[in-house]
Amino acid sequence: EIEPFGGAATCIGGCIRDPLSGRAYVHQAMRVTGAGDPRASLDQTLSGKLPQRKLCQTAAAGYSSYGNQIGLATGHVAELYHEGYIAKRLECGAVVAAAPAYNVRRECPAPGDVVILLGGRTGRDGIGGATGSSKSHNLKSLSTMASEVQKGNAPEERKIQRLFRDSAVTRLIKRCNDFGAGGVSVAIGELADGLRIDLDAVRKKYDGLDGTELAISESQERMAVVVAPEDADAFIAAAESENLETYRVAVVTEEARMVMEWNGTVIADLSRDFLNTNGAVKHAGVRVAEKDRAALAKPRFQSLREMASSLKCASRRGLVERFDSTIGAGSILMPFGGRTQRTPAQAMAAVFPVLPGQETDQASVMAWGCDPEQTCTDPYTGAYNAVYTSMAKLVAAGADYKKVYLSFQEFFEKLRNEPGRWGKPFSALLGTVDAQLELGAAAIGGKDSMSGTFLDLDVPPTLISFAIAPLKTGEVLSPEFKEAGHPVYLFSGTDADSVKAAWERLHDLALAGKVRAAWAVENGLAEGVMKMSFGNEIGFTAKNADLDWNTLYPGAIVAELTEDTAEAVRLGVTTAEPVVRIAGDSAPISELLALNEGVLDALHLRAPPLGEHILKHVIHAPGHSGQIPRRQGGQQQAGVDIATEVIGPQPVFRPGRLVDAQGVGGIITPRRPDGPQHAPHRHHRQQEQAEHGQPVTAQLSPPLAPGRGGNVRQRRDSRLPLAATGS
Repeated sequence: EIEPFGGAATCIGGCIRDPLSGRAYVHQAMRVTGAGDPRASLDQTLSGKLPQRKLCQTAAAGYSSYGNQIGLATGHVAELYHEGYIAKRLECGAVVAAAPAYNVRRECPAPGDVVILLGGRTGRDGIGGATGSSKSHNLKSLSTMASEVQKGNAPEERKIQRLFRDSAVTRLIKRCNDFGAGGVSVAIGELADGLRIDLDAVRKKYDGLDGTELAISESQERMAVVVAPEDADAFIAAAESENLETYRVAVVTEEARMVMEWNGTVIADLSRDFLNTNGAVKHAGVRVAEKDRAALAKPRFQSLREMASSLKCASRRGLVERFDSTIGAGSILMPFGGRTQRTPAQAMAAVFPVLPGQETDQASVMAWGCDPEQTCTDPYTGAYNAVYTSMAKLVAAGADYKKVYLSFQEFFEKLRNEPGRWGKPFSALLGTVDAQLELGAAAIGGKDSMSGTFLDLDVPPTLISFAIAPLKTGEVLSPEFKEAGHPVYLFSGTDADSVKAAWERLHDLALAGKVRAAWAVENGLAEGVMKMSFGNEIGFTAKNADLDWNTLYPGAIVAELTEDTAEAVRLGVTTAEPVVRIAGDSAPISELLALNEGVLDALHLRAPPLGEHILKHVIHAPGHSGQIPRRQGGQQQAGVDIATEVIGPQPVFRPGRLVDAQGVGGIITPRRPDGPQHAPHRHHRQQEQAEHGQPVTAQLSPPLAPGRGGNVRQRRDSRLPLAATGS
């Protein structure tokens, strides 16, 4: 809201450091955001607010900049649109991390142990950042809160990641904290009961910081570790070999007090018993009003074209393409699948980040569920359905629902001392608990923010359910229709037991190789079959007129099977003709796709369609010999001929199915063109330049590695996986 680029960058930066403090390597990220209508004209911008378009574009640039620099695959990107988010933007990131159990040592610090600070230096940026992000904004916030936004430095955090991939280093660490809210006072203050902290030892970006500023600054890319005195020199030497500033800042004491010294004076001396009280106990009254849920049962759309052109269902492809989903060469599902790369994935999946020379077929899959329209109508039902939707997406991606774990993110209005306002998060959490008990899924961790109020405008009650589960690489399903003539079925139920039974039947069919594609229903059955048809331009004809195709079906899954089954409801059949036909309504896939992508076309630049493109007015680089060199393994190689007027067709990407991953650093091989799809070539802005008669400097990429949408190159780093660079 205040500084969208820096705020979004530190969102992902801080998200990476959380599992890093547990010595886990983050290998995938997910971004779910919320905004008002970004197409609104600038003159509709509220006083004291940035335009929604500016927020959406700049925050995406900040998040993607940090993620792409640090080398983190952003496997899934989604953005929710609701007028309530004008009150305060929703910026939410989730990451997946993994580490061998033997890399992690967990011990209670002992008196005499050393606390070491490593990473970036400390400045005034971010002072009050955590509390600032939890404040309700007002007309002056844009001009008074900018200094609370931290300044990210992705390459510095990358060095910490490299260091923590070394098991010899992580085994030295007894306890570790990342620097987030509260800075030194929290990151170091939480490490042990008794501490003596030397603030003069904290290295500064510039002179002039006093003791309080050093204690509470939330400058980024810093970690604090506790090691035994005899291990301190070895840890510091290892960190310095990664070009990280590393130094002692505190010692663990026997007396259970946190003492801070600055300029030879004790400026803080607090007992641990007092700190552990977490402050004064507070109480609040809660009132949950009766809700009219009739609106949830009404159809959301009246026709295919209305649905395709709605902001609710609009393609986010222009936004998604700002993020690199292939870094690390471990992604299984690409953001868009099919021959045309147009069917959006509902989940992200990746193999675990093993070291070079190691192999694994173990992967994880992650998805989310949230609908602010439902939670506005009834927070209980909206949150309850969010849990079902997030888990259904995992089942549709090939996971077993019995192995799913959850994590929740809550974002609500400022609660004040009003029982009616407190009733919204209260009823939402009751909804999640009921869903968890029914599905047997535990929630581990989560965050909340109760600050979404601007003057008299409130954010919609928001509860995002993140779901994650393990699976094997060969079990992953993608959502695009694969072949004409296949039956399409609905797997659903009327209560928790019947939904779970439907999920089990679908999972068994998937393990038997009888499921070719699956889609978890979000905004109706019609949206599901439409988006499933985009990827390979395979049509669909409905054979079931008894269903309402545009109403909500929480937990339901649409699946393309290889054969008929008596264990689900038959919806229709896939067709070679690229047309979607549902209950007297029909539209060509090309028209639906154009409507769907046209909604947000002006917001984010998109890559041109796949296929052959003639680029005119190609110019040579100065001193160029007439060929564009190809770079492989760090060496220049003669490569692609170019002409001064016309260059031949770009290569057409032919996706394959992932069947084997030689670890993150191995080769992903194709099998048949009906599974999870990989990234296409990116032509950047060359076609657009050519169409406007502008000179184009052509640089074609080296040949694709098998089954990948980019070039796979080995990093000069024995502890990190391969990097995949998109072409």
